[in-house]
Amino acid sequence: MDIARRNNITVTGNPQGPTVVLAHGFGCDQNMWRLTVPALAEDHRVVLFDYVGSGRSDPAAFSAERYSFLEGYARDVVEVCEALDLHEAVFVGHSVSAMIGVLAADLAPERIGALVMIAPSPRYIDDDGYRGGFGADDIEELLQSLESNYLGWSAAMAPVIMGNADRPELGEELKNSFCATDPDMARVFARTTFLSDSRDDLKRVNVPTLVLDCTHDAIAPREVGAFVSRAIPGSTLVTLDATGHCPHLSAPEATNEALRAFLADLR
Repeated sequence: MDIARRNNITVTGNPQGPTVVLAHGFGCDQNMWRLTVPALAEDHRVVLFDYVGSGRSDPAAFSAERYSFLEGYARDVVEVCEALDLHEAVFVGHSVSAMIGVLAADLAPERIGALVMIAPSPRYIDDDGYRGGFGADDIEELLQSLESNYLGWSAAMAPVIMGNADRPELGEELKNSFCATDPDMARVFARTTFLSDSRDDLKRVNVPTLVLDCTHDAIAPREVGAFVSRAIPGSTLVTLDATGHCPHLSAPEATNEALRAFLADLR
């Protein structure tokens, strides 16, 4: 299988620099990193890709069986790293990709040497002693709405996820990204994302890790960022002065500053 075509791999930046892999979240694609790449490209080799079912990936490679589990997406990450023969790469994952990166680092520790988790959530549903931000009924209602009317769900949810109501163009961009995703594939990814529970996986992380959360995030409240950071020994938590679930779009300067500082400390 041609992994480069399957996942629409793009490699840019400094070919002699350390490698940074940028991984998008649900309903998005690699274009969501366009404000991040320029901040990294001078000093780093930057790898971007689309998960199967997203962006310009090969839809023929989609398997509901494989992608009904986060491990299926983590295998995508490992196979991308293998195809490029990456070692000790820094994996930057947004939203659900933060947890996918955790799994990928466990599957292939020689490939991933550090993690950056942007707006991560190991579990979206509240549990005893844990606040994920949603009740079980909330998530089931969200998924039923998505499955019955994906375009309507996208139009309603994108502004909520993005936040920044005073900048409606951001919510419009996210809505357009959602709407460009195949609804059947999006339904699988959504259930995999919102019903996942990766809390126990955090304990196995043993690489330098930066956790970035936002001051206001309707999808991953600050309690979640604090939980993730506590669960990963030696991790660093930085709360960005940002609103919404996509700070790399809504607050790129703050996001890039935190990311570059972490990368500099790894050298």
